[in-house]
Amino acid sequence: MVKHPAAPVKHKHYRPAGKKKEGNAARYVTRSQAVKQLQVSLPVFRKLCILKGVFPREPKKKVKGNHHTYYHLKDVSFIQHEPLLERLREIRAYERKVKKADAKKNKERTALLKERRPTYKLDRIILQRYPKFVDALRDIDDCLTMVHLFAALPAIEDRIDVKRIHNCRRLSHEWQAYISRTHKLRKVFVSVKGIYYQAEVKGQKVTWLTPHPLQQVLTDDIDFNIMLNFLEFYEALLAFVNCHLYHSIDVKYPPILDSRLEALAAELYALARYLDANSRSAVLDPQASSLSSGNGENKKIETSVEESELRLAQLQHQLPSNEPGALMHLVKDVSSKDEEDNDTKECKQLFKDMKFFLNREVYRESLLFIIPAFGGTVSWEGEGAPFEEADDSITHQIVDRPMHGRQTLAREYVQPQWVYDCINARIILPTGGYLAGRDPPPHLSPFVDNEAEGYVPDYAETIKKWKSGGEVLPLPGVGQEDLEDSQNLLAEGVIDRAKAKEAAERKKKMMALEKQYHDELNMELQGIQHPSSTSNVDNQNSAKDTTEDAEEFDPDTDRDNMSKMLMSRKKRGVLEAMEKGKKRKKDHVEVIRERKRKLKESQK
Repeated sequence: MVKHPAAPVKHKHYRPAGKKKEGNAARYVTRSQAVKQLQVSLPVFRKLCILKGVFPREPKKKVKGNHHTYYHLKDVSFIQHEPLLERLREIRAYERKVKKADAKKNKERTALLKERRPTYKLDRIILQRYPKFVDALRDIDDCLTMVHLFAALPAIEDRIDVKRIHNCRRLSHEWQAYISRTHKLRKVFVSVKGIYYQAEVKGQKVTWLTPHPLQQVLTDDIDFNIMLNFLEFYEALLAFVNCHLYHSIDVKYPPILDSRLEALAAELYALARYLDANSRSAVLDPQASSLSSGNGENKKIETSVEESELRLAQLQHQLPSNEPGALMHLVKDVSSKDEEDNDTKECKQLFKDMKFFLNREVYRESLLFIIPAFGGTVSWEGEGAPFEEADDSITHQIVDRPMHGRQTLAREYVQPQWVYDCINARIILPTGGYLAGRDPPPHLSPFVDNEAEGYVPDYAETIKKWKSGGEVLPLPGVGQEDLEDSQNLLAEGVIDRAKAKEAAERKKKMMALEKQYHDELNMELQGIQHPSSTSNVDNQNSAKDTTEDAEEFDPDTDRDNMSKMLMSRKKRGVLEAMEKGKKRKKDHVEVIRERKRKLKESQK
């Protein structure tokens, strides 16, 4: 009888050495492994990850240890098949040629190689990451914040090129000109970090932050290479977004600005005039239209003029130098593809028929952006301004220091905060608290839901009364007795029937309580004990006993405890986290109220 050898026992997860891995070890790779697989340097790998939108992952089980950065293997393969990777390798090889020619002191070849330096575009990558325009709008918040930040930074040698600063400034002004032209701005808030704006474009809420116009101090601990990689992608993205938005209102892109206004640092107003001129040329036949100068003389243009030269001629000659641009008023006969919603119509009418003039100490760029966005007309002190300070049609003058000189009685001298508060409240607030030289009311954030936070500031309540008309102000010919009588107010149309009924019930109740108080006071003076006093003592004793019993047994508390015991551990943790959040919010409200109480006591 022949005995066969026993077969080797195979374990369930047995894999021979050198075979493919499984689990997290097969799905994730470290950064060093990814750089080795792509055969690029670490800065190039970071740049590719930023441009392609690839971010590190956090696997449940970190095979190589917690001190490594992990990437998904599919993301690395996604970068490996990117044509931009091969283009960056070609640029790297070309830079070696330039460096070699420079080392050999061959200046002619070095200059020739620098002129023919290869470049690349990000058009295809942007189309891959954002197949639809709405997707780009949803992801444009950080883009706008970064572009506005670099637009305010100084140019630094070997760090930030001056061309990047000018490009960021141009893109930011193009975005602001579109938002102001279409009246899409919704909220503005001035904080310590900067100025927050929120606009609603194509149904998407876009929020961005712009820095204050102060001298920026750049430290050495900032990695500008990473920020410049992000900025490179954001510049291309914002250019595509601006192009699509300008075409949606039948305005050609890129705009051609008036060189005189650009030299005077009035790019936003130059864009306004371009929008106005281009909108008019879309309605009129450009070949048959005559272009008028500031003194009224007409000049005809030959039909052989190129399209770009025609637009530039419209900028220089069609509009007089003292006429406000499209940021100051909207051309009524321009056809727009987007129908205006109720918010846009409301914002468009807020500062209608109002003329603002900005003093030289006021931050000009922000107010030049927000005032025309809400239907107002604005000018400033300096060359290129639409109208001068002596214009009699000015209704409001924005100042930020006490006025000691001659003042005009026909206009209001207010602080810049009045404009921001009117925009957030969507009403024209009284100017008494915002006059020059006074401490203005608190600047409330429109991004905070006071009802959800559990604390409503006093000034928010005042603005709410002004908006709803609940606060009854003295009218001409109406005395204090008439204001206390709800029937007279109802007859005059000051309040509605429901409020009149509520006021009448409140007045009746107060009269009953006042009568009871006087009766009790008379009985005490006569030495007679009121029967309600003894009953009140008994009621207090019984209330104490009831409270003690309630403390010993509270059915609601026992029911909550029982429901917690029946919950799973995960749901119980979620409930406890919610309770902690509510308690934290309540403690924060108590801190605010305590500060408010101490402030009132100190003011006494």
